[in-house]
Formats: sequence, C-alpha cells, structure tokens
Amino acid sequence: MNDQANSVDERYEAAAPAELSSWNRHDTTWMLGLFGTAIGAGTLFLPINAGLGGFWPLVILALLAFPMTFFAHRGLTRFVLSGREGADITDVVEQHFGIKAGALITLLYFFAIFPILLIYSVGLTNTVASFLEHQLHITPPPRALLSFVLILGLLAVVRCGEQAIVKAMSLMVYPFIVALLFLAVYLIPHWNGGILTTASQVPAPSALLHTLWLAIPVMVFSFNHSPIISAFAVDQKRRYGVNADQRSSQILCRAHLLMVVMVLFFVFSCVLTLSPEQLAEAKAQNLSILSYLANHFSNPTIAFAAPLIAFVAISKSFLGHYIGASEGLKGLIVKSGKRPGAKALDRIVAAFMLVVCWIVATLNPSILGMIETIGGPVIAAILFLMPMYAIRKVPAMARYRGQASNVFVSAVGLVAISALIYSLTA
Repeated sequence: MNDQANSVDERYEAAAPAELSSWNRHDTTWMLGLFGTAIGAGTLFLPINAGLGGFWPLVILALLAFPMTFFAHRGLTRFVLSGREGADITDVVEQHFGIKAGALITLLYFFAIFPILLIYSVGLTNTVASFLEHQLHITPPPRALLSFVLILGLLAVVRCGEQAIVKAMSLMVYPFIVALLFLAVYLIPHWNGGILTTASQVPAPSALLHTLWLAIPVMVFSFNHSPIISAFAVDQKRRYGVNADQRSSQILCRAHLLMVVMVLFFVFSCVLTLSPEQLAEAKAQNLSILSYLANHFSNPTIAFAAPLIAFVAISKSFLGHYIGASEGLKGLIVKSGKRPGAKALDRIVAAFMLVVCWIVATLNPSILGMIETIGGPVIAAILFLMPMYAIRKVPAMARYRGQASNVFVSAVGLVAISALIYSLTA
C-alpha cells in the first residue's frame, strides 16, 4: 500500500511542477466556484446586521474579513489534503481521529452545513414571493407550493453531478459580479451618510467588543464556503499531487480577495444609502438587502434587477452548499452501518433534503436568527477549530505548527462559539 502511495507521489512530483507554471482555466473555474458558494444569503444579509452595529464595528470587521476568511479556509483545505488520495473530509476525519471521533465530527459537519440549506430555502422563497408581489404585482401562490417548486427545481440541477454544479456556479458568477458591482455603483448618488451618522459616536470599549462579539458569527457565515472545500481539496490533490497545497492556497487567496473587495464595497454602498432605522425595518421584514432596496427605490431597473440578483446569488450558493451537506449525510448513513448503492444513496439524500427544506421554507423562521444561533457558530467549530486542533495533534500536519495565523484562527473560532452560548442563554 505504501509502495503504491509512494509511486503516486513520485508521479505527481514529476508532472505537477509543469502544471503549476501558469494559471489555467481549471483554476479559474474553482476560484469562481469558491466565490459563488460564499456569496449568497449571508452576504445579502450582511449589510443589515453589520450596519445595525454602527460605523466603527463595521470598519473593524472589514479589516478582519480577509485574514479571517483566507487563513480559516486554507486550514480546512490543508486538513483534507493531509488525508489519503481521494479521501473527502469525512474519510480524513476518521483517518486522523478514529472511527468514533470520525462519526461525531461527521455529524457536526453535517449540522454545520445543513442549516445553511434551510436558510437559503427560506431566503429564496421570500425573494421570489416579494418579487411577484411588489414588482410583478401578482399574488404569490401559496407559500407551501412556491417553496416546493423552487427547491425541486434546484435539486433537478443537483442531479447533473458535482462537476456540472461547479461549472454552472462559475458561469453564474460572471453576471452576478457585474450586477452586484453595478448596483453598488448605482447607489453612490443615493449615499446620504447612512451609517456615518454613528461615526461620531465612538462606543465604549465594552460596548464595541460586545457588538463585535455578536457580529463575528454573521461575518463567518457571510464569507463561508467550507461546504465545497472538501471537493475542492480532493480535486486539487488529484490534479496537482504534492503541489496541491501551493496551488490551492493561490486559488483560495485570489477567490478571497475577489469576494472581500466585492462584498465590502457592496456592504458600504448599502449602509451609506440606508439609515439604521431602514436597516432595522429590513431585518424585521426578514428580507435580504436586495429585496428591501427593490421595494425602497421607485427606479424600475433596480426594482427588477435587485430581486433577480438575489435569486441568482441564493440559488448558486444553495447548489454549492448541497455538495457539502449531501457529503456529510452520506457519510453519516455509511458510518451507521448501512451500505445502499450509490444511486439509492443519492435518492435517499435528495428526498430528505427536499422534504426538510420545503417544510422549513414554508414555516419561514427568522433568517438572521438562524445565522446568529446556528449557522455561524457551528461552522466555526468545523472551519476554525478542527483544523487547528489537527495541526497540533496529527503528524501529517506538523509542518504547519508554530504559525501566528493558527492563533488568530483559533481565537476567531472561540469567539464565534462563545457568541452562540451567549445567544442561547441571554
């Protein structure tokens, strides 16, 4: 077995350097796929929560965005790369931590991602219903029917396979970037100070820390694309072998720079246009910032474009997160001792996702509440803390020990999880 692994490594060592000599279309596809997974409901709700915190907390969060996002996702990628050839995250967890710990972390991985699908199901249904009512002046169909049709449509895309999903998401990113940039620029003449009215009110250190503490989980969720990291790492290792860490870091860096610059420009443009009171109203209506802007402006272009942008953003993020959620659920089913065939397993997973997402979308719980109490903190345990623990304990990751970024990533993860405990007990 070891001889076989060594021969594989030698083959990659000989072939990979030539592939690393230049950036290629495959790398661009993954860069945009990562961007597409991250930019969805979390991003469209970020201006609301970040803006409600005031000017100075938003500035600090903006400065933390890139290091927080890049170092954490690089750590998770390295964790998957440290496993056997072709092993996804659930297999790597079992390989490093044993069967029992592997089953526990696989369960946690599933519950870190699956609530995001529920969040997207709610957000998509609300976006389409608001568009039908306010822009097309059509009475939306019953919520149960609307949510069922939307989710069923997305699952039909999922049936095309993982590579088709990644390619579709990367193609959807181009018009989305242009549209998001257009909307942010369009809002510039409408800047009225918005959040700047709070700039003169420098919060007390305790109040500032409290605001940042509770905002970190939303920030974690808004830039999160951990569900697709496992598939990304497996593909990079298959393609680049021993050089996968180097190339995957380059792809992650470019993807994160793109998303941070785009998202922060959009966030600041929104919070400079809307007052804190209007942001609070958007939160109360359980709408994304795009749907609220569509209802706020009388301009027909924005009224139609904003909900469509939101629809594309949430749809492509749903597809990206489905990869991770299905991976986790399949891992749980297999680790339970049941071994259905591949096609039967896909059908079981798809049916489960359809039913639960449909029920939650019909019930319409608070999206921001779900992000604050479930999404961000649970993701933090998988994305921030598990790879850092592995770096300290797993021999295959020993070369990453002693880096200052490890301390930073661990601290952010602990902050996010402590915010969950506070939210549940407050």
